[in-house]
This record gives sequence, C-alpha cells and structure tokens, in this order.
Amino acid sequence: MSPDLVPWLAALAFLLGIFALVLEVFLLPGFGIAGMAGIIFLGWGVLLLSVDITSAFKALVVALILSIVLFVLGIKLLAGINFWQRFTLGVRQYKEAGYTTPGEEAGRFIGLEGVAVTPLRPAGTAEVDGQRLDVVSEGGFVMARAKVKVIKVEGSRIVVRPL
Repeated sequence: MSPDLVPWLAALAFLLGIFALVLEVFLLPGFGIAGMAGIIFLGWGVLLLSVDITSAFKALVVALILSIVLFVLGIKLLAGINFWQRFTLGVRQYKEAGYTTPGEEAGRFIGLEGVAVTPLRPAGTAEVDGQRLDVVSEGGFVMARAKVKVIKVEGSRIVVRPL
C-alpha cells in the first residue's frame, strides 16, 4: 500500500466509523451491526495511523479511559443542572391521589356481554355495561354491532369473543 494513501484511508475509516455510529444512535436504535461497524472502523483508523500495534493499543486504552471519565463527569454535571428533568417524569403518581391503571377496574367486565361499536380488526371499541371500552377480539375480524363477551383482561388489554 502506498504511504501517501494511508492517511487518506485512515481518514476514510474514521469518517465511516463516525457515520456508522451516528446511524446507530439516531436511525437504528440498539447495539447492532452499525454500532459494531463504527467501532471497528474507528479502531482501524487508529491502527492505520499508528507506528506499531502497541502504540495503537495504548492510544485506544487511553481514549477509552478518558471517554469513561468524561462520561461520568458529564452525568454528574448534567444531574447538577437538572438536565434529566426534561426526559423523565418528575412527579410520582400515587394510588391515594386517584391514579390507577386501567387493568384494576377493567377486571369487573370479565364475563359481561356487550356490542361492538366499531369493527374489531382485531382492535376496536365495544360498549359493555354502558361503557365504551377499547377492546381486542380473540380471533380475527368482528363486524360492528355484533354481540361480544369479555373473556379476559391482560393489564390494560380487554379481550372479547364474538357471540
């Protein structure tokens, strides 16, 4: 390989690595193929610019340690200025204040019959015991105005069966 080509190849490897990591963070969430490719390209770029393998390894270890230190300092700094309040729920919702999950009260509908207000494909709306509920049919399609029976409640999901 030509010595003039190595710096350009290293720059290309760095750019591909950064592009792959940005792609992983913003478009393909998770730690998958793009994230691994980004890490490999960045490491390859460091290896191409290094004199020998040991100096490249030392540079990567120092960069990793500095990244961890900067990450921890950034978390502490952002916690001090309440940065995370924009991303998290600041107030707890206690049961005593009237907050409940839909599954707690939906259990009373088990065994009751009602009418599908909308077509169930398989989700839709049904009226059971005078209340409109978001329901899911046990199987496939159920026509509007068909009689249904609530057969189970799974969390906030109410499952009905056509009669």
